[in-house]
Amino acid sequence: MSETIIPLVLFALISTSTPGIATTLSTASGAQFGFRRSVPLMAGSAAGLAGLLAAVPSLQLAMKIAGSLYLIWLAIKIGRSGPPNLDISMARPNSFFGGAGIQWMNPKGWAMGLGAAASFAALADGPLQLALLLGAVFGLAAALSLSLWCVAGTLLARLLKTERQWRALNVVLGLLLAASILQMWRPAS
Repeated sequence: MSETIIPLVLFALISTSTPGIATTLSTASGAQFGFRRSVPLMAGSAAGLAGLLAAVPSLQLAMKIAGSLYLIWLAIKIGRSGPPNLDISMARPNSFFGGAGIQWMNPKGWAMGLGAAASFAALADGPLQLALLLGAVFGLAAALSLSLWCVAGTLLARLLKTERQWRALNVVLGLLLAASILQMWRPAS
């Protein structure tokens, strides 16, 4: 099973690491409040993604197509974007429930979940086992990637000084997101 789960883990790590609502919030929260005060947001976001994935394993091809098209659009948008607006001021960091709730309104989360459910259904004996597998893998991947984005929020604001530097980073991230779509369409072994 370890050989068959490796593509799922790679897909989860890449797709949860690319910019989106949760990563943007984690980056901004890390830049403004630091890592420790951002933990509730990141934990809630990871738990919300795991819950979302538990809810979607029965949908298949139509959502896989829609998710792929959305991710291509998002990859192009990311690749063409400039520096983030980190001047947004928040009075306090978002809560666990705020992080969890954002995932249910996150089109990238839905696209990841639907694509993973359709692509990796063969790894499980039924919908419940698939939901648990996807929830665990994506929840852990999101916890890791959001932690990294939070730390990156403090570092990127110091390191990247020009719009050109931000654009180069965004092109790389957009290409990584586009490349992650290929995994969704690989037949499960």
